[in-house]
Amino acid sequence: MLASATAVSLSLALPACEVPSRDRWVTTENANVDIDWDEVGEAYKAAEGPEDLERRVNEIYTGDEVISVAVQDLDEKTQVVTGFFDKDEDGKVADAEKIFTIQRDVTGPDQGQYQIAGYGPYHGYHSPMWDIASGMLLGSMMMSVFSPGYRPLYSTPYTTPVSRRGQLVTQRNSWRQSNPEAFNKRASKSGRSYGAKGGGFGGGKPSPSPRMPSRGGGRFGLRRAPAHAPTRLLA
Repeated sequence: MLASATAVSLSLALPACEVPSRDRWVTTENANVDIDWDEVGEAYKAAEGPEDLERRVNEIYTGDEVISVAVQDLDEKTQVVTGFFDKDEDGKVADAEKIFTIQRDVTGPDQGQYQIAGYGPYHGYHSPMWDIASGMLLGSMMMSVFSPGYRPLYSTPYTTPVSRRGQLVTQRNSWRQSNPEAFNKRASKSGRSYGAKGGGFGGGKPSPSPRMPSRGGGRFGLRRAPAHAPTRLLA
């Protein structure tokens, strides 16, 4: 008991240390749903181009909003991808609309690295620095950087056209209907279901828990002793 008391007193005396968040699930401000950052990273590695990345990221996202994407090659070694909610539908990235950035840097002839950082409601999230190599299974968007004679494709930034947002919604809805198990698994991370209407996103009023049938008396699980006819003793 003395050792336990000492441990408790020490834990109360030590100041709490803040550690940068590396949670792979982060709740969004707009819809109280989650994004799996590991899946976002895999989508970037597998994407064939910005339009393919848009499709993949919106299939990962379980909310109603459309995630737009901006891709810019800062130079021959560095590419920055920005995911954002285009709230004013002007096709431009505003600081208040940012969701995440992915920065990819080439570190050698056949090597590179990338990292995801969160913004706005995701502020404070930083992924580990992930290594990439030319021998990995990569989509052309990332693999092209290792090609001989590579020249940056997005020196002029690509940004999701406003006219494409409706197409992304249609593609995403079709994917959700065709993959209900995968989508419901993702959506369940937020504790809410997609598409239902009500007082809050996705859920409305929760359904009451079913009541268990009474097992007798006022206490669950106890049975009353069966009634017996009185026994007459004969002399």
